[in-house]
Amino acid sequence: MAIEQMKMPQLGESVTEGTISKWLVSPGDHVNKYDPIAEVMTDKVNAEVPSSFTGIIKELVASEGETLAVGEVICVIEVSGGTAEGTGSKETIAVQETVKEITPDPAAQAVSGTEFGKVRYSPAVLKISQEHGIDLTQISGTGKEGRITRKDLLNVIESGNIPKPGMAASSILQAAAPQEQKQEQVRQPSASADDVKKPETAPVQPSAGDIEIPVSAVRKAIAANMLRSKHEAPHAWTMIEVDATNLVAYRDSLKKEFKQKEGYNLTYFAFFVKAVAQALKEFPQINSMWAGDKIIQKKDINISIAVATEDALFVPVIKNADEKTIKGIAREINELASKVRSGKLKSDEMQGGTFTVNNTGSFGSVQSMGIINYPQAAILQVESIVKRPVIINGMIAVRDMVNLCMSLDHRVLDGLVCGRFLARIKEIIEGMSKDNTSIY
Repeated sequence: MAIEQMKMPQLGESVTEGTISKWLVSPGDHVNKYDPIAEVMTDKVNAEVPSSFTGIIKELVASEGETLAVGEVICVIEVSGGTAEGTGSKETIAVQETVKEITPDPAAQAVSGTEFGKVRYSPAVLKISQEHGIDLTQISGTGKEGRITRKDLLNVIESGNIPKPGMAASSILQAAAPQEQKQEQVRQPSASADDVKKPETAPVQPSAGDIEIPVSAVRKAIAANMLRSKHEAPHAWTMIEVDATNLVAYRDSLKKEFKQKEGYNLTYFAFFVKAVAQALKEFPQINSMWAGDKIIQKKDINISIAVATEDALFVPVIKNADEKTIKGIAREINELASKVRSGKLKSDEMQGGTFTVNNTGSFGSVQSMGIINYPQAAILQVESIVKRPVIINGMIAVRDMVNLCMSLDHRVLDGLVCGRFLARIKEIIEGMSKDNTSIY
């Protein structure tokens, strides 16, 4: 028998951590290779994690709701038929249980109120503690049942107050506290008229009749990703008005026959995605990403499309959209949206996006400012097509008009190139008609 570790997989190219939203197995269960063992939530996808081995679940290292970095151990599996190290055949290295006997510091025990004895640490916690010489007996964990987490150690390291044997537990608790708390603790005891204190924001308290809705792991992940985008990328916004009258007439003339022939709808959105892909090919600067000391201009044009469910937002990707026909894009939009709503979307179908197009017009919006899908440089909102009176050759006419709203990362893009990009999309859309546009 050999013991193997299952680690948190990387469920996206920019994903650095995942949250165990639900375990599908329990200790003692037998699993086959590729059987799903857990549901994991990241800021990009909610996916089932398959087992890498066939064997018996020995321990669930991570708890439900716990967030772990990519590569951290989530569970331990006892694999049958494994070979011991040094037998001469293909080696399977047995990983010993990470259990450590400790003798608690009395002060630390008094502060934490936790019963000490056998304490189990994750491999990541042990590795960090060994690299920085941290005495784990003097750390008060914030994880489940007082367990020390990776974030606890990172807080201690960031504080610069590394706990050594014999240090008082109270000083360790202060070192591991969040930065805001530490700043609060070191306020001067006396105050003068010149002292200015920032008002503290009191937590929102429910009133009688209010409904409290717990924040799901999905919503937390979305919130974290949106917050990161707004904090790191200086957003700018621009909008252009497009006359889609010819496009509307062309699409309406095809939609019935297309649905009967192909089995799915020919949507306006497919035409807009095709126009965006064509414009990205002509303005490759838009197809870029910020990378700290450089800007990476992506070769492939992979368009992320936003698909909403009742409680989440997903961004599956149409790969190489510039090489696809309008029909091919329409088919892929239909397939990806169906997978999202049925919960069958795979993690690799959400990776590699270089530019996002959001169909906000599907729910009646006529103007909006999207948050950029980090680390992309821009996002385009396709608003609702509405009939409006416009002036043509000095006369009033009723036309099918649509607003295209673009949010951009001002570190990467400037208004000039974005204005030209939008003008080119406008030109493509307004030129679409049965006389010069093929959907095949």
